[in-house]
Amino acid sequence: MPEVTLDEIEAKSHSALVAHGAADWVAAEVARAVRRAEETGNIICGLYYLESYCVQLVSGRVKGDVEPVVSRPRPGSVMADAQFGFAQPAFTRALPQAVEAAKENGIASLSVAHSHTCTSLGFFTEQIAAAGLIGIGMTNASKIVAPPGGNTPVLGTNPFAMSVPGEGAPAMHFDFSTSAVALGKITMAKAAGEKIPLGWAVDADGNPTDDPEAALGGALVSTGGYKGWGLGLMVELLAAAMTGSVNSVDVVALKSPDGPPHDLGQFYVLIDPTTHGDHFAVRFARVAEAVAEQEGARIPGASRKLFNPVDVPDALWALTCKLSERDA
Repeated sequence: MPEVTLDEIEAKSHSALVAHGAADWVAAEVARAVRRAEETGNIICGLYYLESYCVQLVSGRVKGDVEPVVSRPRPGSVMADAQFGFAQPAFTRALPQAVEAAKENGIASLSVAHSHTCTSLGFFTEQIAAAGLIGIGMTNASKIVAPPGGNTPVLGTNPFAMSVPGEGAPAMHFDFSTSAVALGKITMAKAAGEKIPLGWAVDADGNPTDDPEAALGGALVSTGGYKGWGLGLMVELLAAAMTGSVNSVDVVALKSPDGPPHDLGQFYVLIDPTTHGDHFAVRFARVAEAVAEQEGARIPGASRKLFNPVDVPDALWALTCKLSERDA
């Protein structure tokens, strides 16, 4: 298994995306997200997705050369229409206005509409935190989660993320799916010929299963039962209904090479922690101290391990290099 530097990962990703039809600046934004996913050990959102990006650029499921349209419908609201392109460049174009709006009003919303899957939400919320703001984000995905007691998918994994600004890095950072597990872990278990834990999924008849193939033919379940289901519904309404993007139930499988554009939405809330006074940092520190007093406990995202170089499976790196060498 080769050790690959983050610079190499970003460069190869950029070359692959350009070779398959992405504009240079668009490819740069997506490659930066791939790099960050690998750096933080989020392998499902890193190079694992690069082939799908490239294939769908060629098939037309994602447009790699569109310019997002950014508008400000209200003083505290910013919207970026991704025009069926990637989420990363749409977010980049809209973020400065959203930060400005949050600092002017104390709080602002940023919606990204009609985009390709954004993969890691934390990639975006940590950028909000880097601007000194609390960032909360959510997105929907293709249907894979059944309601409690059901057996037919209605929601996607519908993750949400939150980053709190800190010195040099977020003081708190999490990025969770509202399903019991990310879909990628099911597909990776199937590829490896491994069973999955009970409680992750149900089969086509609604029965709990440890067989990844049966799970893919059935549905995932929400984390925490009804509680996770409620959070997933919240994400669905904010990510799809607030942005005018498509519902999870109507999205074709995200990695399918052909089909209509993903047309997904993301919804972010940006909050200035000083809006209601100067007590936020003190109160956060009190919680962090109470957690730190307990051996083995930590605030989510604190002391995250970063990787450089990264161990990349041989087959995946060979594929990445092949994709980057394709004739434009």
